[in-house]
Amino acid sequence: MTVTEVPDQATDRPHRIALLVFMVVVVAHWVEHLAQAAQIYVFGWSSAQARGVLGLPFPKLISSEWLHYGYALIMLIGLFVLRKGFSGRARQWWDLALVLQFWHHIEHLLLFVQAQSGWRLGGAAVPTSIVQLIVPRVELHLFYNTIITIPMVIAVMLHQRARAAAA
Repeated sequence: MTVTEVPDQATDRPHRIALLVFMVVVVAHWVEHLAQAAQIYVFGWSSAQARGVLGLPFPKLISSEWLHYGYALIMLIGLFVLRKGFSGRARQWWDLALVLQFWHHIEHLLLFVQAQSGWRLGGAAVPTSIVQLIVPRVELHLFYNTIITIPMVIAVMLHQRARAAAA
């Protein structure tokens, strides 16, 4: 660990708290996608019935592009704001998650614009993202959330290891 990787005591605690809250939200969101996939592939529910855990009592949550776009935007902002607290290899993994989330955000922005305007990409019946023209939405968003969450978790583990070594 280099001197630049040692956490600044003045900013370390707020960063740790914000990171913890952010990661709880991220992992909970990922679990929602895993639950939705289990509902489809384990329990045999249709995609329309499979709404994750929160979507069952609150079905409007799943159909709201406002919610999905808002989450994608919050993820992007959170990754960007928390980035300054990472260094070294942890920063590289965090940056990978940030780049992947930027693309995921673009896809959600495209879905949001379609939901608000009535225009549909490729003449689809429902709002459709670019990659969704090839991969179904449930599987695509599970994939996106997986490839974004994994580097975030790796970054946090490396970050915690660096903090422990500095202490």
